[in-house]
Amino acid sequence: MGDVLAGFHAAWEFESDSVLIRFERGIRTPKLFQTLGERRIPHEAISAVTLSPGKRGTVILHAVPRPGADPLMEAAAGQLKESCDPYRLVLPAERETLAEYYADELRAQISADDSEPADRYLVTAPEAPLQFKAYDGKASFDGKLVSFRWFWTGASSAKWKAGDQSFLVTDLSGIEWRSPEVFEGHLRLLRRETPVAQPAQADQDPAAVVFGLGYGPVHESLPFAASVLAAVRASSSALNSDGVGTGASATPSVRRDPADIAERIRHLGELHQAGLLTDDEFTMKKTELLAEL
Repeated sequence: MGDVLAGFHAAWEFESDSVLIRFERGIRTPKLFQTLGERRIPHEAISAVTLSPGKRGTVILHAVPRPGADPLMEAAAGQLKESCDPYRLVLPAERETLAEYYADELRAQISADDSEPADRYLVTAPEAPLQFKAYDGKASFDGKLVSFRWFWTGASSAKWKAGDQSFLVTDLSGIEWRSPEVFEGHLRLLRRETPVAQPAQADQDPAAVVFGLGYGPVHESLPFAASVLAAVRASSSALNSDGVGTGASATPSVRRDPADIAERIRHLGELHQAGLLTDDEFTMKKTELLAEL
């Protein structure tokens, strides 16, 4: 067990090969920190260490993550607020001398190579299964399969036409996360091969869920995105080393609740009557839904 430096919302334990960050729980602690619980950051995943003055009598110890080393930070793509950055430890100003000592100790563990982008993820991603509710659907991930189940109150007609979606990570090339705290926030799956280009607008893309006020909050959707991204990277590595994909080519079938099927057919009927579905489209989707019973 190493030395511990406790700050607001987190405590850092300095070990021989890593820093173990344990986040506190409480109403003042950012929800993302509470969701993460604890994270082990290997020294090779850190590119630099800084210590700077903070607000209202505080100092901030910041371990700058190495590019490509942490799937959480890769998925965030610079969109996290400083207060939600898991690599920042905020401390009372009177601990500045102690913080400087640990900053120097940590700098001594960083090599020149650690400033280069990592060729693999060095920090463990949040573990599946994970799920969250977006504005237009429910997203779930079991470690191998990402599924979107549309809500009839929020999903666009384009998504209802396409039906509920499931994607094997072996069929994905990456993920695009746009924070729910900004306009047009969404989570979009990037596919390796698609017959046509993905729609520019996420609300029209069956490979995306859109956020809204109170939907897809950062502490739920970002760990989800990071977990999927890590699985995609792992599958890509397996694909490159083996020369072939390791996943099945077909999506597993799932039996649906008959009441749910009936509700979806009713909604399809409304779209059909409104002229948003052709006769052939309505018949095809109805047949697909009935086949799931």
